[in-house]
Amino acid sequence: MCLSDSSILEKCHGLTRACLVATRNGIKQRKNSWQDGVLGTNCPIPPNSNYTYKFQTKDQIGTFTYFPSTLFHKAAGGFGAINVYERPRIPIPFPDPAGDFTLLVGDWYKTSHKTLQQTLDSGKPLPFSDGVLINGQTSSSFSGDQGKTYMFRISNVGLSTSINFRIQGHTMKLVEVEGSHTLQNTYDSLDVHVGQSIAVLVTLDQLPKDYYIVASTRFTKQILTATAVLHYTNSHTPVSGPVPAGPTYQIHWSMKQARTYRWNLTASAARPNPQGSFHYGKITPSRTIVLANSAPRLNGKQRYAVNGVSYINADTPLKLADYFNIPGVFSVNSIQDLPSGGSSFLSTSVMAANHHDFIEVVFQNNENTIQSWHLDGYDFWVVGYGFGQWTTATRKSYNLIDALTRHTAQVYPRSWTTIWVSLDNQGMWNMRSAVWERQYLGQQFYLRVFNPVHSPANEYDIPKNALLCGKAIGRHP
Repeated sequence: MCLSDSSILEKCHGLTRACLVATRNGIKQRKNSWQDGVLGTNCPIPPNSNYTYKFQTKDQIGTFTYFPSTLFHKAAGGFGAINVYERPRIPIPFPDPAGDFTLLVGDWYKTSHKTLQQTLDSGKPLPFSDGVLINGQTSSSFSGDQGKTYMFRISNVGLSTSINFRIQGHTMKLVEVEGSHTLQNTYDSLDVHVGQSIAVLVTLDQLPKDYYIVASTRFTKQILTATAVLHYTNSHTPVSGPVPAGPTYQIHWSMKQARTYRWNLTASAARPNPQGSFHYGKITPSRTIVLANSAPRLNGKQRYAVNGVSYINADTPLKLADYFNIPGVFSVNSIQDLPSGGSSFLSTSVMAANHHDFIEVVFQNNENTIQSWHLDGYDFWVVGYGFGQWTTATRKSYNLIDALTRHTAQVYPRSWTTIWVSLDNQGMWNMRSAVWERQYLGQQFYLRVFNPVHSPANEYDIPKNALLCGKAIGRHP
């Protein structure tokens, strides 16, 4: 049950139960990449044991998720929601809803996660998924009183497929995306890409009956659909009529919708000061990084790569190797800022960055499939989307006033997406495809945000309960 190129998991090989590492998608882990829960920062938790992660959801509110980040365990479940609520004194830009529903939506396979992993290890891509589930079920129900308003938190916890979400006969007011309060636009349906989360307000203002809640796949030849039920408590009428249809392959429609997601500049987030008090658009990025995804075949097997580098796990977590100055684990010169166009290769790719830099990252997607990119330890401003090749001239189209901050951004087929990031969180941070097949087969790397001044004001010290593995065994903090 180990990656063939992942010796960090050797001690799990042949055991009846798997070693695990779990990550919290979107929790920033301020000054604390020690607790990030990925193989570049943490040793796997051995079978029949436990490990306690200690972290703060400091300066955050919103809708997030967690899941196992090792191997292909995510396909077996184990994921869930993390809803972070505001402190009592911090106002929110809408009245308290009458209820709060969490919906974890995603594609699923009848095949076991072990078989899916074996398929990838053999050099073959995954087949199309078998269905879509809402909260791990093929049917579920959510009840509310007529005339009241409820919050629905929707997260795409699937492996590879974007979904469209809608509720029969009802509109949805978008109020929060991955910790950012948004301008409160109203939608009939919303796209949620892999790894993303949104929160909407829905008023039960229709006739008392039951209504379909629908999640269907996007950008797929075959459309898979999951339904649940919105039940009015005074309803005596079951759901009826056809399931409401949603968009299927309209890429331009989806990009146009994404551009309507705007930051609520006057709303508070986790702090009393307004979100818009940070004028990101007036800062000139000190560095531009262009990341191009690709799907090479290496050694006769399917792999995925970033700027020609397909990531392989080292024998020691990168964070431990960095802390103990262990040589030969990784090199910060293993991935470049720009795609070279040369042949792809395998490497434990780490990119160096300076603490407190403000950078521009362009995700260039030259493939025919939609991409979804996530950065641990941060949220970032999604300043632009566009078709074709990114150029410096496309900066004229950036939103430098009220672009949304989030932790996962989609990149449409044959298109680009640009984010701006303030590197205010020192540590070793995973930049990865949220499409788990691509992540597993190499579409990821680590961003080493470094400050030569060792200070707890910049980064916490190694936890006392830190697990040691690989070349770090026997070392003492």
